[in-house]
Amino acid sequence: MLPPCWLVSDADTMSESIEVPVPLASNPYRVVVGSGLLISAGARIRGVSKASRCALVTDSVVGPLYSETVRLSLMEAGFDVVVIEVPSGESSKSLAQVAFVCDAMIEAGLDRSALLVALGGGVVGDLAGFVAAIYYRGIPFVQIPTTIVAQVDSSIGGKTGVNASGGKNLLGAFHQPIFVLADVATLTTLPEREFNEGFAEVIKHAAIRDPGMLDCLDDLPALIARNVAIKAAIVTEDEYETKGVRALLNFGHTIGHGIEAAAGYGRFLHGEAISLGLVAACRLSVEKSGLPSADANRLFSMLDRYGLPRKLPPDISTDDILQALRKDKKFHAGAVRFVLLRRLGKAYVSTEITEADIVSAIVGLR
Repeated sequence: MLPPCWLVSDADTMSESIEVPVPLASNPYRVVVGSGLLISAGARIRGVSKASRCALVTDSVVGPLYSETVRLSLMEAGFDVVVIEVPSGESSKSLAQVAFVCDAMIEAGLDRSALLVALGGGVVGDLAGFVAAIYYRGIPFVQIPTTIVAQVDSSIGGKTGVNASGGKNLLGAFHQPIFVLADVATLTTLPEREFNEGFAEVIKHAAIRDPGMLDCLDDLPALIARNVAIKAAIVTEDEYETKGVRALLNFGHTIGHGIEAAAGYGRFLHGEAISLGLVAACRLSVEKSGLPSADANRLFSMLDRYGLPRKLPPDISTDDILQALRKDKKFHAGAVRFVLLRRLGKAYVSTEITEADIVSAIVGLR
């Protein structure tokens, strides 16, 4: 069952928002979705934090667009703000940038009573969340995601981390935000390619929990909130991925992450690599778990609608993808936990997919 959502009107800003609770037993928080919310970010964050000082972490693309709006809003709410900017792109998900942000916070005199606010896409959210998890052994943080991928997926659930030379997201911690503010107006400044890639995660959520969502992709605030509700329900049921439920969110990600790593970070956007992973996972689901071909084709048509790739470039070798997969966190003692579909909305974790099956699925992408 999905958490309830509430439509909330703000008389001061004349804006409407949708609130989705993430009702974790130990760390409950709210996700607020709407348009034009950045100007009220400070007041909303003040409602969940008594901190006097905060670090606003952003990147070199998002910062020039939105950091001043958020900084002024935070200052109006009584926060003393330090803005820290990192380079845009996947390369910032590194221990070097963790050290850079931590050193900047230390130099600014921020201590364990400080708040961290992450303003940006998934890279900034993952990086800043990891910093918050380790700085003074943990400080509270807020997510202000500015991409579709971040708004529907990575900003919710408390997975933080950075990449290692051996693989993606191998260094990290569970650290839940205290609040998430998703302003869909920030999506209007995304380049078309970055806007479209986010729909890979939307299509994934529809595939595993809510196929009816595939018919309702045009109302952005409602769509974002619907995805947040799916993520919130799964995270609440299995916060630390110990029950097998949260693993369903990895549909399409096993092979997708392998492709992303083998191609070299930056060649594919995250959602583009996941699109290829979704195609492979759907084909394996048809072969191994009886997913109707019509269901798989419906998902493929949605990927096509957003210009997401379904064919693997020939120069990315199967061996390189397999090498990356063997370092993936989803491989336990050499065994593969692979998410399959029985039908749309009915996902499960299989331990019966072999490496030979994966090779076949990768070859099928060519």
